[in-house]
Amino acid sequence: MSIPSEIRQQVRQRANFACEFCGVSETDVGGQLTIDHFQPKSKGGDDFLENLLYCCIRCNQYKQDYWFTGADDLSLWNPRQEAASIHFLELDDGKLLPRTPTGEFTIKRLRLNRSPLVTYRLSKRRQAEEIRLLKQYKDLIQLLGQLNEQLVTLVEEQQQLLEEQRELIRFLLRRNQ
Repeated sequence: MSIPSEIRQQVRQRANFACEFCGVSETDVGGQLTIDHFQPKSKGGDDFLENLLYCCIRCNQYKQDYWFTGADDLSLWNPRQEAASIHFLELDDGKLLPRTPTGEFTIKRLRLNRSPLVTYRLSKRRQAEEIRLLKQYKDLIQLLGQLNEQLVTLVEEQQQLLEEQRELIRFLLRRNQ
């Protein structure tokens, strides 16, 4: 592939350094992913930015040079043009459920329910939940700290009131003697 490095970098950044089909990131695989032509060059595609996708080796291998040519051919989901939520629903078990014929074909063609990807999705979901809970705990600790400060202030005020009451009682006792 003879794609200039500036274009490669744009594609990587635009994809947030993750496979635009399955979501696996460079960090997850320990290196850069591949640049793929959505419409393969062998099927009339070009090297323009709009036709380039960032994807993992597996999705690239499973996609191969597929391109719909006839009226009966199904098209793959284009992550540059439509949100995944239009075509897929992620189930509680980490598998993708197709919402459209395009989604169904894409899941089958790219094997988006392969075991490692399902495990990956579940792991990402757990990680996101842990981050959400940690933020909640942090907020809770901050609120408890504020509450503790308010309680300390109330105790100090209560002690001051008690001292004033003692002084008043002493004064009244001396006056009545």
